[in-house]
Amino acid sequence: MRAGTAPATHGATGRALALARAMPNVELHLHLEGTLEPEMMLDLARRNGVRSRFGDADEVRRALEFHDLQSFLDLYYEETRVLRTRQDFHDLTAAYLARARADGIRHTEVFLDPQSHTSRGVSFGDVVLGVSDALGEARERDDISSRLICCFLRHLSEADAYTTLGQVLEYRDLVDGVGLDSGEVGNPPSRFAHVFAEARRNGLWAVAHAGEEGPPRYIWQALDLGARRIDHGVRCLGDDALVARLVRDRVPLTVCPLSNVRLHVVPDLAHHPVRQMLDRGLVLTLSSDDPAYFGGYLGTVLERTIRTFELTEAEVAQIAANAIEAAVLDEDRRATLQAELATVRAAISTT
Repeated sequence: MRAGTAPATHGATGRALALARAMPNVELHLHLEGTLEPEMMLDLARRNGVRSRFGDADEVRRALEFHDLQSFLDLYYEETRVLRTRQDFHDLTAAYLARARADGIRHTEVFLDPQSHTSRGVSFGDVVLGVSDALGEARERDDISSRLICCFLRHLSEADAYTTLGQVLEYRDLVDGVGLDSGEVGNPPSRFAHVFAEARRNGLWAVAHAGEEGPPRYIWQALDLGARRIDHGVRCLGDDALVARLVRDRVPLTVCPLSNVRLHVVPDLAHHPVRQMLDRGLVLTLSSDDPAYFGGYLGTVLERTIRTFELTEAEVAQIAANAIEAAVLDEDRRATLQAELATVRAAISTT
């Protein structure tokens, strides 16, 4: 929220916004392919000789009107065709990390969809190495720590996921975890129980998208996969026993309000269940999901959510603390971010 933000509001909301602008942010739900801005998409199309149906960036932006998750995914997979080389994946990741730096992000755990690229003949190595090159540069230059999560596409078969797992294990030193994404309805997590078990046997930790458009039972199934976090999870409120489990076990939910609005999971931001989730004690974190498609990176997500729900300074601090707790960090790094958050909050509280 540091770059290009609206002037602060006075009073309690102003302090909450000031805290969000100054605190060490952690983003846990970010699809790298979803950061492909129209200008870069068109530049890469020209660089790689890929024909695009769009004449300019404004035309691309006019296409960013979706009626559900699948209509978004159709455009998402169409546009990712321009990503062909190790340099492309480096440049995509580096552009996101520049925005992350502007938003005060100190740690990020990014998703990658290898199957959407290897199915087009792109080398798995080029995909992962390009991303890892940029992540490493940001660690050295900007002190942004990171983890890389390779997701299985749930609209494909578990056999396809096994193929991808084999490729992941060839680059085990670069990949930290596995996830599950793509079209949710009709593709329950239980379909992937065996490949997730194999991933965990090989030391990869797991997360999974569940409860975005799918029912609460998909969240139960994601927990059965061994998911340490639930990505989205907004449908959990329809099952009191599930909410009790998530609260008791402190299972983090990586919630993406702007995404939920743009995909009509909720009618508008004011109707998002952020407030109910906080009030029920869920371990809520906030992220941007696919910011090039959904109207904003993490700073924008935080600002709009704070203003819409009039979040207090204490609530913003709790959301930030939840993200630090939920991240896969070594304990020294976690302690550093916790100390920075405490210092910033103390400074804001005295103003």
